[in-house]
Amino acid sequence: MAKGVHGSSRVLGAVLVVAALASAATGCSESAEPDRGAPAPAAGQQARAQEQGAAGALNAYVERVHKQRAARVLAAKKWGLAKPPLEAPAPPAVKPKITTRKGFETDGEDLPPVFTTVPTKQKIVFLTIDDGSEKDPELLRMMKELKIPYSAFLSDYVVKDDYGYFARMQKSQESGVSLHNHTLNHRYLPGLSYKQQKREICGMQDVIEKRFGTRPPLFRPPYGNYNEDTLRAAKTCGVKAVPLWAAEAFPDHMEWREWDRDLHPGDIVLTHFRGKEDWKGSMADMVRRVMNVITAKGYAVAKLEDYV
Repeated sequence: MAKGVHGSSRVLGAVLVVAALASAATGCSESAEPDRGAPAPAAGQQARAQEQGAAGALNAYVERVHKQRAARVLAAKKWGLAKPPLEAPAPPAVKPKITTRKGFETDGEDLPPVFTTVPTKQKIVFLTIDDGSEKDPELLRMMKELKIPYSAFLSDYVVKDDYGYFARMQKSQESGVSLHNHTLNHRYLPGLSYKQQKREICGMQDVIEKRFGTRPPLFRPPYGNYNEDTLRAAKTCGVKAVPLWAAEAFPDHMEWREWDRDLHPGDIVLTHFRGKEDWKGSMADMVRRVMNVITAKGYAVAKLEDYV
């Protein structure tokens, strides 16, 4: 049901865009001085030409959508998913206001918000992958072919042996894969001094900016543990928000933060870069598991950076 609604919205959007372009073209032709060397087209002919142009643009859009959906169905079969992933709706024109989750506050004021769920009523969730230990090329191919957006939170001590893998990841999808901060060495931050925490967080900001060209706005503390010093340090080096998670995915099961053990609109899903030596399956096995759960519950995966 959600897939059909999303598709209808996109087609209606295309009609409105085409109509707006046609209207703009009409306004321009009326305001411009006519070519005195040739007679102006009759009003009826002009209207028919605009209708044909609008219809052609709409038909091209619908055909493109059908091709994309067909490719997704084939990709889902190739990678062993029970059903094709649902398509996420267009992101909001204005991002929702993010606030710290109740019970996750510190005494400090004007610090980056800490949250597990993005405020939205749409049936979307966000997939995030932590650390960078496993560098499986199959993951890049799978996520690209399935067109599943995700965000990576990297720790330098496990990514520095192959920065190139994450550079390829960053460019592996048309909309890009965002690389964010998970500290230099994945230490338990509340056990460190403010100065040590700042080095862990700001040092990783520097690494990501140097290696991948952007200074990330998002930071996730190792193990989800932090204190006020953590947030103060993060703010000094450009961190805008601290997303934690509402559910965690493994190749053979899901773990839940919420009492009802279920997904909710805007939930952030965590998993890790791991292989068969660390858990019961590969990265592809994990993606199959989490996507089958997400799709079966009627949710689509959206891009976190479009909302935060």
